[in-house]
Amino acid sequence: MQIYHGGQSQEIEELKEEVRRELLGSGVDSLSRLKLIDAILRLGVGYQFERELEEALQNLYDAFSNNFYNIEDNDLYHVALRFRILRQRGYKVSCDIFNKFKDGKGNFKESLKTDVSGMLSLYEAAHLVVHGEDILNEAIAFTTAHLQSSMAPQVIHALRQPLYKGLPRIEARFFISLYQEHEPLHNKALLKLAKLDFNQVQSLYKIELSEISRWWKDLDFARKLPFARDRVVECYFWIVGVYFEPQYSLARKLLTKVISMTSIIDDIYDVYGIPEELDLFTAAIDRWDVSCIDQLPEYMQTFYVALLDLYKEIEEELATKGWSYRVHYAKEEMKILVHGYHDESKWFHNNYVPTMEEYMRVSLVTSGYSMLTAASFLGMDSVVTKEAFDWVSGKPKIIRASTIIGRLMDDIKSHKFEQERGHAASAIECYMKEKEREGVSVTEQEVHEELYKKVGDAWKDINEECLMPTEVPRPLLMRVLNLSRVIDVIYKEGDGYTHVGQVMKDNIASVLIHPVAI
Repeated sequence: MQIYHGGQSQEIEELKEEVRRELLGSGVDSLSRLKLIDAILRLGVGYQFERELEEALQNLYDAFSNNFYNIEDNDLYHVALRFRILRQRGYKVSCDIFNKFKDGKGNFKESLKTDVSGMLSLYEAAHLVVHGEDILNEAIAFTTAHLQSSMAPQVIHALRQPLYKGLPRIEARFFISLYQEHEPLHNKALLKLAKLDFNQVQSLYKIELSEISRWWKDLDFARKLPFARDRVVECYFWIVGVYFEPQYSLARKLLTKVISMTSIIDDIYDVYGIPEELDLFTAAIDRWDVSCIDQLPEYMQTFYVALLDLYKEIEEELATKGWSYRVHYAKEEMKILVHGYHDESKWFHNNYVPTMEEYMRVSLVTSGYSMLTAASFLGMDSVVTKEAFDWVSGKPKIIRASTIIGRLMDDIKSHKFEQERGHAASAIECYMKEKEREGVSVTEQEVHEELYKKVGDAWKDINEECLMPTEVPRPLLMRVLNLSRVIDVIYKEGDGYTHVGQVMKDNIASVLIHPVAI
């Protein structure tokens, strides 16, 4: 997709060529090349250099595997940076490399505490931990404790939002200013490229959001369905988190429309619908036929027609590319989701608190993340096949992990508000009730700690499933990883979707509204 215009297009191509030469040039030492790769990725322009990055990283991995490095291996910053860069691109590198930074008692050396850049590098690397890597769990605890006293902006930012779990566009925006102001030897061509690219991609977002907003306004749900959350801008921001690159423009627009409609369905089941209406609506979704509308109350008719129209439009658009088969899978996932919402509504109306096993079986569906993963494939290129949708339907470990993160983070942060307004039991109640049946009393804080452990384990599953060889092509796994990142960012301080606060507004403004000063 061409997003650059006129003279700027030529300038960008010249800057890209300059960066490309440095990336692949000979005579560059290992640490300098590593730092350049890291900067390219953090500044959000990695998608411009996919082939070159693959070549550079493969060379880096081969050299690492053959033990070509020795002197730099005592430099914590370098060792941790290399580990993170390789692992986040799917290379299986061992965490045993960090044992050399421990003392005779098995603790991290005291001398490391004064090495702030090394400690920060280790902190960021350790978030790519998989199961059984105790040393990386210890590294997170050790670095977190000792970095707290630092006033450096990059440290404060990282402790609040680890890079690996952050949204690429927000992190790029932050790193552009950090790279310019705190990296005295920064690559000027790369910085200029990152700024121009950020603004050009943001211009594309504005065009997409304008188109989506017109569609939303024409539906007139704010007036016709006043009980529902009106969050189309927040939905679009959510989906920019799933894929920010310009080549995913169609995919972004389709998925934003799907998530916006899903939010309304959630509110119909959660907030407004009565049991008899919800029975009818669930049956109508199963039939997926406009002739069902006579059985529905008026407000549901309005929404049902709009939902069927959307999927019909998507099918017609994808048919021009030979991809219309994809819509069947998206509909089937939507039907499964609606049945989950229906089950939860019955629990609520019957004052039933399920066991944790029952709860997780249904609530992992109602996190919506399996449905959104399938829908995220709709507008992607030919990397998506029928096998990719069958893979989603089979609920692989990475998707289950993503649904766990989505569900439990939501429950932890929105539990109090939802119980006050009336809502089906969350994981908090179900866990406490289950312990009560066992004769064990637990506090809400203890439940939170237990659920955060489950979230941590789910992140380890995701990290593991992203290591090569992967079950499906990497671009598909990135959608699942990025959906999980969105949850980490939006639900960090509370339910930032239902209660849009200043942090959410600032994030939206930085990514979608305010350009970077050149």
